[in-house]
This record gives sequence, C-alpha cells and structure tokens, in this order.
Amino acid sequence: MSSVSAFVNTLIRPEILALSAYHVPACADMIKLDAMENPYLVPPPLRDEIAAVVADAHINRYPDPDPRSLKQKIRELLALPEGMAVLLGNGSDELIQLLALALNKPGAVLLSVEPSFVMYKMIATFVGMRYVGVPLRTDFSLDLQATLAAIHMNQPALVFLAYPNNPTGNLFSREDICQIIEASPGLVVIDEAYYAFANDSFVPDLAIYPNLLVMRTFSKLGMAGLRLGFIAGSALWLDQLEKLRLPYNVGVLPQRVAETLLDHHAVLLEQAEHIKQDRKLLYQQLSSLVEVYPSEANFLLFRVAHASEVFAALKQHGVLIKNLNGGHPMLTDCLRVTVGTPDENEQFIAALRACLQCTVE
Repeated sequence: MSSVSAFVNTLIRPEILALSAYHVPACADMIKLDAMENPYLVPPPLRDEIAAVVADAHINRYPDPDPRSLKQKIRELLALPEGMAVLLGNGSDELIQLLALALNKPGAVLLSVEPSFVMYKMIATFVGMRYVGVPLRTDFSLDLQATLAAIHMNQPALVFLAYPNNPTGNLFSREDICQIIEASPGLVVIDEAYYAFANDSFVPDLAIYPNLLVMRTFSKLGMAGLRLGFIAGSALWLDQLEKLRLPYNVGVLPQRVAETLLDHHAVLLEQAEHIKQDRKLLYQQLSSLVEVYPSEANFLLFRVAHASEVFAALKQHGVLIKNLNGGHPMLTDCLRVTVGTPDENEQFIAALRACLQCTVE
C-alpha cells in the first residue's frame, strides 16, 4: 500500500509543494510588535456597547449574506461616488484570492512590485496565475519606467499596488500610479490597508478610471480580530465578483461588531492619530540607532547589521517584531516594527539598544 506521502507528492500541485506556509510566530508573554495591529483597546463604554451587541447576536443562525446596513455605513464613510458599490470579505486576503480567481484566464498575469505584500505572489501561485514582480528602486520608490515596460511586455490582467506599501511603509508617487492605471490593459487594485495612517486615497479616482478598484481592511484600524475587508468600485465589477464570493463569508459577530465600531469611527481615527504621533517619536529614536525608512503606515522598516541575530536577541528580551532578512534581496538585514503604545515603544527601543550593544561586543 502506498504511503500518505506518496499520495501527497503525486496529487498536490508541484508549485504548492514548493511553497512554505505563511508563518505566524508564537507571541505569548511578549510585547507584540510584528503584525501592524492597533495596540489600543476601544474605550470601556464602547466595549460595553459591543458586549451588548454580541450578547444579542443570533449565532444560531447563518449571517446576513448581504449586510446592506454595514455596506451603507462604509459607503458613507468613504463618500463613494454614484454608481459605486462595496464587496465585503473575510479580511483582504480573501478578496485578493477572489480577484485572482475571477481574472485568471489561461495565460493571465498578476503583476505587482517588489518588495510588497507577500500574499499577492502567494495567491497568484494558489490559483495557478503567472506572477510578475517589478523591483522597486533602492530607496523603495516605484520604478515607473520599469513598471510600464513590464505592463507593456506582460499585459497583466490584474495589478496590485499597496498604498502605502508593505513592508516599506512609503507612499508611491500618485502621478506614477495614475500613469500605471492608464497604461494597464487589465484591472488595477489599489490596496489601502493602511489608509488611516496616510494622507491620500484613490477612492475619489474610482469615478475617473473604469479599470480601478480600491481595497481596504479594517484590521489596522483596530478590528484585526474581526477579519473584515472590502473592495470599493463600480457595481459592474463587483456584481461579477459577487458570483465568486462564498456564501456567508463574513460571520454574524464580525458584521454586528464592525457596524457598531463604524458608528464610532471617530474614536478609531483618534487612536490612529495617536499612533501617527507615536510613529514620529519612534522614528526619531530609531534614527539615532539604525538606518530607518520614512513611513506613512503604522510600522517602521529599518536596516541593521546582523539583523537575524538582533531579531533573536529582541525575542530573548520579550519583544517580537518582524524579521524580513532573507525574504527578498532588497530587504537584506531589514526588520520591521509595528508602532505600539508609548510604553511598548520605549521597551522596544531599550531592548534594541541592549541588543545592538551585545552584537557590537
């Protein structure tokens, strides 16, 4: 009788066998600054309101398959132009996969820049779509001519651009992105996961470009545990994408809690403003120790000699950040830290100083 491994190696697609699963490290009893989460709980009165909403939720029933009230609140928050709609997803990852499935005709290409969000490339592999990554410049700015050349050569059906970019934190030139949208024969998706920490958005441009969609998640704003993302764009696009959305993909509790939180969106934006101020101070402190890159997100990318050793030493000090060394050639010796509370940031800086002193000695 054949072994299980023989069946696995025979039946699983070779490109899947070659993949490594997305790794989420254990974080118990650590200062968790690795996942770009909002470090603040919502205020106690709002927690009480959420508790009441959860207690009243009918978890014995399937969720609303088309939560119009929640969608309407999102429409109002974005001030969506006429003719635009909202598609909800279980985080942005599900939406990326849905888009790739929808546009994956034989020979279709998914194009993005590198380094950027790793799930663009991974999901292209999941669905069997050819992936093209265009390197950023050494300062992590967008190489417009190289990107336009890659679009001309590969004629991508789908282009993803993170705005701000993850893991570099910078906003690409708006003018460059507009040229990319205009030059693209396929759909361009602007991933605005970190919109709350930046000062620009392509939502107003949805009415200008027929091949443009904007994707967002509420995870970075303080709802990471709800796993709620959405795509905004023309109803003509989203009507087709709805056909691929699995039924009941957003649960009862995420729907109810998210709707409550969006009623208090100003509270979450106020927290985001605190994070932006804390980012400024953390940037200054990091700059005195290592090479750090400007950021319009809720994290900072920095480069340090012996990055993997520093990362391991920080864990020994009880601080968990993200080790990007080895993930991409342009990220050699790079680490990424989420902006935490002022106390968490101070503990991180103190631990980093100690680790750097140890590596020097």
